Amino acid sequence: MDRTQKEKAIAALNQRVQDAALVVVTRHNGLTVAEVTDLRRKMRAAGAGFNVTKNRLARIALKGTSFETLDGLFKGPTAIAYSRDPVSAAKVATEYAKANDKLTIVGASLGTQRLDADGVQALAKLPSLDELRGGLIGMIKTPATRIAGVLQAPGGQLARVLSAYAKKDETTGEAA
Repeated sequence: MDRTQKEKAIAALNQRVQDAALVVVTRHNGLTVAEVTDLRRKMRAAGAGFNVTKNRLARIALKGTSFETLDGLFKGPTAIAYSRDPVSAAKVATEYAKANDKLTIVGASLGTQRLDADGVQALAKLPSLDELRGGLIGMIKTPATRIAGVLQAPGGQLARVLSAYAKKDETTGEAA
């Protein structure tokens, strides 16, 4: 990799990190290309990204960002996962690490707050932003449905009572 390629890689990684709310540092000992591709696909589906990085380039890319505190975690074969949603990258990385012992979570940074591996696992247990939005919409929508049901109930009850009286009159009229 020549100097211009390194500068482009640093700039691209810096831009991705600038847009992220969460950066997770992982160590990948022995992951195959197919496994890394599978992990990238899962990250992309969750709205996150995953990059195998050169430690020195990652440190340079993180300088001047809120994730600068992660500098000490870049030792050995590392990769970073990042996402705008503060939960998705942690969730996918944690699930993948449970299924594949070749990937371990070293730590993360949620904005300026640094997390250890246990903190990342705790973060992964939280619902994602989309799940929270869905739950909120469901809670907002439910009272409106109940109100509509309550408003329709008296009219429906009145119609059933009138129908019952009409049927009663028909049966008493036939007997007379």
